[in-house]
Amino acid sequence: MENKKNRILVADDDKEIREILIRLLTDEGYEVIAAQDGREALEKADETIDLYLLDVSMPFVSGFSAGTQIRRRFMAPIIFLTAYTEESDRMLGFSAGADDYIPKPFSNTELLIRIKSLLRRVQQYSSDTGNAKEEKRSEPGEIIFKDLTLNQNRQCVTKDGKLIAFTYTEFKILELFVTHPGQLFSLDHIYQSVWKEQAVGDETIMVHIKNIRKKLGDSSRHPKYIKTAWGKGYYAE
Repeated sequence: MENKKNRILVADDDKEIREILIRLLTDEGYEVIAAQDGREALEKADETIDLYLLDVSMPFVSGFSAGTQIRRRFMAPIIFLTAYTEESDRMLGFSAGADDYIPKPFSNTELLIRIKSLLRRVQQYSSDTGNAKEEKRSEPGEIIFKDLTLNQNRQCVTKDGKLIAFTYTEFKILELFVTHPGQLFSLDHIYQSVWKEQAVGDETIMVHIKNIRKKLGDSSRHPKYIKTAWGKGYYAE
């Protein structure tokens, strides 16, 4: 992905912040598509966008609403920028399809690191498809686990033939579990395996796993897919 200029859609109703982001990202070599609210972000969203950077509090269509609608159509990573930092707000963000969630005011350096990390993970994912064990596949690029089918090429999950919308991060976490059934993963191990870097906290992973279970119709008390080893981590069985 670094062989081409990545396209980032920036949506923020604050003109000053929007211009700062445009300048920051352009100086880093990204192609920036700007939107002044969620409605315009939806109009400009397409398959050529490599990453979405969305403010949460925007008129007409909020960042959460725009992110939810974008996620239904496209699988590019989504980062939310917001002044809201409560746990419930972060959970709303991840439920809306976020791959990352950055509170305002933010460090320009940290923002660039998060963006580069997400783009690097997507690039690595694209080059690594096909690494799952052959006996798990019904055809190249597919992994079968119980009544789930993970298509690595299209990065989608179906359950009993019904398509379930997953974010990139949710897909990678589920893929990690189902390609290593029975293996226990600590939160640090999950973070390092999916994010490809040192863990910085447990809450993000726990929210993602909660969202995965919800989308699969799984129960934390009587799980069918992802099981909890209390105080140790998670595993698929």
